[in-house]
Amino acid sequence: MASQLENQENQKPHAIFIPYPLQGHVIPSVHLATDLAARGFTVTFINTHAIHHQTCNAHTAAGDDLFSGVRKSGLDIRYRTVSDGLPVGFDRSLNHDQFMGSLLHEFSGHVEEEVAKIVKKAEGDGGARVSCLIADTFFVWPSKVAKKFDLLYVSFWTEPALVFTLYYHLNLLRKNRHFACQDIRQDVIDYIPGVPAINPQDTMSYLQETDTTSVCHQIIFAAFQDVRDADFVLCNTVQDLENDTISAIQAQTPFYAIGPIFPPGFTKSSVATSLWAESDCTHWLNSKPHGSVLYVSFGSYAHVTKTDLTEIARGLSLSGVHFIWVLRPDIVSSNETDPLPVGFRKEVGDRSMIVPWCHQNQVLAHPAIGGFLTHCGWNSILESIWCNVPLLCFPLLTDQFTNRKLVVEDWKFGINLRDGRQMITKEKVVENINRLMDGKSGSQYKAAVREVRKKLEDAVKPNGASDKAMNQFINDLKVAISTKFERVNTINNGF
Repeated sequence: MASQLENQENQKPHAIFIPYPLQGHVIPSVHLATDLAARGFTVTFINTHAIHHQTCNAHTAAGDDLFSGVRKSGLDIRYRTVSDGLPVGFDRSLNHDQFMGSLLHEFSGHVEEEVAKIVKKAEGDGGARVSCLIADTFFVWPSKVAKKFDLLYVSFWTEPALVFTLYYHLNLLRKNRHFACQDIRQDVIDYIPGVPAINPQDTMSYLQETDTTSVCHQIIFAAFQDVRDADFVLCNTVQDLENDTISAIQAQTPFYAIGPIFPPGFTKSSVATSLWAESDCTHWLNSKPHGSVLYVSFGSYAHVTKTDLTEIARGLSLSGVHFIWVLRPDIVSSNETDPLPVGFRKEVGDRSMIVPWCHQNQVLAHPAIGGFLTHCGWNSILESIWCNVPLLCFPLLTDQFTNRKLVVEDWKFGINLRDGRQMITKEKVVENINRLMDGKSGSQYKAAVREVRKKLEDAVKPNGASDKAMNQFINDLKVAISTKFERVNTINNGF
């Protein structure tokens, strides 16, 4: 028994990795799993049946194993899928609350069953014994599943540290009547450790809602109770971008800023992650002047109202700029597949390219792109920074309002297109598009984004802050694994 434990201790870490089944979470999870495998981990990656099915439909060459390509390069990544509790063909976008309810109540049972199989197989075939569970922070069950199988729990947070910290301190927000009370305060919040004074309208949408009984609130409450039992928290951010916030949270929990998490080639990934077939925009972009094209996309999941979409379309038409618009078929509703105003496509003609989906990194990296009208998803923000693209900010829900605050007020490389949740007008859209895209007025935003990009670049260099944080996490994890093996060895030897 002692020699067996010693052999297991010397093996590389084996992590089971479970991303949240939304594209914005799956993308950084895939790239983190690949990076960990490149650093010597064995990784078993678990997607839901629905995410797997949609990805395979979008990429017919992907095959049944999304990681087969990286495994050919020598990385030890295994791939499994489980049910999220709903039929594969169920419209999760149209039935958001039912989908979230299934993740809250049903998903953990399927996960636990699959984890048991993986752990048993790893122990039985003499392979790398499973040592840790890496799971998205928004899950409500990881610490309990990890404890049941005697695994270390690594929580993966895919959003900024500021958003994590605000959720982490919900108790303070309640206590000070800034959340979940009848007489809710509207003055600035100035008591969260590591967070400069912040206006309530700059917090996440779920913190601004008066009804806190929704399924999403139940998930947030349970998830941020569960994460307090995590052994480690990994965050897709950069120390130098959020230094005070990160330092404060590190005083309370083992927190590692390891971002930005991109595929090795940035514009190319050996693992399919898109849930839709991607239109190739390169030829069209090649015909446009440097910095002349506005990229427009509202992400993979959030919905836009028909009224707002109409005003944005009219503003784009009046602006006269070249633009690429990613218009998901379900952007307003799954029941309305073409919500654009009548005649819009003809009006914008040759100066536009309207596609259902594209490879965002490739588009942002193209020299013709001069700005991005965005919902302010965190992946989109990091990718834009990397490509030196300033932003026109139109947040829709959840962390996007807080991300917008960081971009516009703290880092100053974006323009706010939306005050609160008020309706926008075509006049405001035109005004701000021209402000961003004009060579003179837009130069300040281009200069600001270049400064922020330098921080990202420095962080991921060898011995940069994020590289150091990743190495420190791996070292700390190995120490924790070793300690666990020593404890098991002691118990088995009767001490």
